[in-house]
Amino acid sequence: MGEFSSANPGYGSAVRGASLAFPASLLVLAVIVAPMIMLFRDSFNRFESSIMVAAFTFDNYIRFFTDPYYQHVLLSTLYIAAVCTTLSLVLGFPVAYFLAKSRSRHKSIYIILLVFPLVVGSVVRSAGWMMILGDTGVINYILNYLGLTTKPIHLMYTPLAVIIGTTSVVMPYLILILQSVLEGIDFLVEEAAQNLGASFPVTLRRVVIPLVAPGIATSSVLVFILCMNAFATPVLLGGTGIMMMAPALYQQMTRASNWPFGAALALILVLTTLVVALLMNWLIHRRYVKTMGIS
Repeated sequence: MGEFSSANPGYGSAVRGASLAFPASLLVLAVIVAPMIMLFRDSFNRFESSIMVAAFTFDNYIRFFTDPYYQHVLLSTLYIAAVCTTLSLVLGFPVAYFLAKSRSRHKSIYIILLVFPLVVGSVVRSAGWMMILGDTGVINYILNYLGLTTKPIHLMYTPLAVIIGTTSVVMPYLILILQSVLEGIDFLVEEAAQNLGASFPVTLRRVVIPLVAPGIATSSVLVFILCMNAFATPVLLGGTGIMMMAPALYQQMTRASNWPFGAALALILVLTTLVVALLMNWLIHRRYVKTMGIS
């Protein structure tokens, strides 16, 4: 065995790589895969007399797809996640572009300011938005002070509040990913395009964005996944009037103790997120391949 390994160094490297990856694979299996298998099995059980009864039935999935309320919850989750992802990309790309091209000695300070919100928990940030968006909050105070309104504008517990709060939570992740991708491209290509007569918007659309399309796909998929699974922000800023999938399945498992239906909601959320994320990645990658002329 030792002679074979010495004669085939590639085989030894493969064995070492597999041995190093094995503990991490076991951890992933224990932390992620095993609970998902348990949820999958529980989703086919029955909920009778406030207890879970072992069975194999599709009643929980039939209930979800035949109940207009939960269909609305899923569609609301998809809508809010799509809007937050789009806003994060539109607002975050210029910031990432500025940081990538910046040669200022204060660049490290800018990055620290960008990362700082990630240190603060979602609950604390949501509490801050409650102070800003509330009927007696900062926005209504300014509007009333300027004489633009005579009574408070109701901003809290609306889809707008959830979108604003969720976007503020996920946008730093997108900016950090795009910044690293933008720093990896050669900006001489951009300068060459401008020297040939292309305006800045045209250069951005036809040169820069196609080059960073893989980074846009990765960051957008990550942000979309985070938005689909948001919990604290929708609960605090949306209240009972705005329901998303994560709070809905939490209510089923904790308040109603209906673990089978909660497990079905969790699996539907995971599968929906996975399918939409893969579709987004495929569409962006397809556009990238077409633009770059890669066969």
